[in-house]
Amino acid sequence: MKTMLENARAVKAEIARLHPGQKNAALNAMADALLAHQDDILAANALDLEAAKCAVSQVMLDRLLLTPARIAGMAQGIREVTALPDPVGLVLEEHTRPDGLQIQKVSVPMGVVAIIYESRPNVTSDAAALALKSGNVCILRSGKEAFRSANAIVTALRAGLAAQGIPENAVNLVQDTSRASATALMTANGYVDLLIPRGGAGLISACVRNATVPCIATGTGICHVYVEKTADLDMALNIIENAKTSRPSVCNAEEVLLVDKAIAPTFLPMLYDRLVAKREHPVELRLDETAAAIIPGKAAGEMDFDTEFLDYILAVKCVEGVQEAVAHIAAHSTGHSEAIVTRSAEAEEIFTSTVDSAAVYVNASTRFTDGGEFGLGCEMGISTQKLHARGPMGLRELTTYKYIIHGNGHVR
Repeated sequence: MKTMLENARAVKAEIARLHPGQKNAALNAMADALLAHQDDILAANALDLEAAKCAVSQVMLDRLLLTPARIAGMAQGIREVTALPDPVGLVLEEHTRPDGLQIQKVSVPMGVVAIIYESRPNVTSDAAALALKSGNVCILRSGKEAFRSANAIVTALRAGLAAQGIPENAVNLVQDTSRASATALMTANGYVDLLIPRGGAGLISACVRNATVPCIATGTGICHVYVEKTADLDMALNIIENAKTSRPSVCNAEEVLLVDKAIAPTFLPMLYDRLVAKREHPVELRLDETAAAIIPGKAAGEMDFDTEFLDYILAVKCVEGVQEAVAHIAAHSTGHSEAIVTRSAEAEEIFTSTVDSAAVYVNASTRFTDGGEFGLGCEMGISTQKLHARGPMGLRELTTYKYIIHGNGHVR
């Protein structure tokens, strides 16, 4: 680990000084290399899938699965980053003091960015592409379930870098997937400039609790959809079905549904029909007492409104208006994404001004909380904190700034 950290630190100045054309050429070469190494990547992924079959759910296996189409999508994601404006060297602010001193605030790379993630192999290429475009060196540490896949992906990416004469140590993969390697990154002061954990609540809380390097909390999503009493009910069903079932294993999937009591007798049977009765893969509904008196389902347990299920499970609660919905979200949300379905301008204003999450939606699915959907290219993660970065972390969020001051013999 120490050798990798030293190698990463050794090239960060060179990577920071690459001009946009060099970075874009390297990114295109990395995308080409992914496709050229497709057979190796799929073979490695098959081994990961076989090893994980008895250990994780079918939904989590889907997160791990790579196909030719998904690899093509990863390559396309890298190419899309080349089309984005370069975030380095931007003059964010400038002014001249009365004494003639010229002060500029200029965007610069973070330096060495470490990313600890779990079972999504595509994070490997997304993170590497964003890091390079923003002038950063990356150190990737995947979960053991995805290690073979990640290793094959990094081998391809490094081949792409080498083809363009860029140091391969701009992209690194930790070979040890034990807890010790994660702890080493969390405490790599002087080597790691920013740590980003992407994964479940356990990983994120461990990083926040133990990291002595700067750390951004990302990912955990107990996302809510609130169906207000004036809502278009067909629109609400479409939004809920998408938010819950389009990909339940991701952090922007809906986990909790709040329904106004005024429409619950009408709306909940419609919900049951859409999510349970007519679905090939029915959603398990975990209901509070009011909802359970209207439709069949499992009684909600004490922790069901505080759980990121990442599965075909939805907790349902009936509330007395927008204020109770907002209060429930404040008590149970992880600050990721929340949505209201409404035709009331007043309810919309209360919800959007009061809910304190990174992304707040009106009449749209929470599944849009994504760097690509926001026009940021791929993302490094979804920040659920408030300092430095919040929401989808794209290129700008992987830079900081410094002041450059020009004088003419000025002394104080």
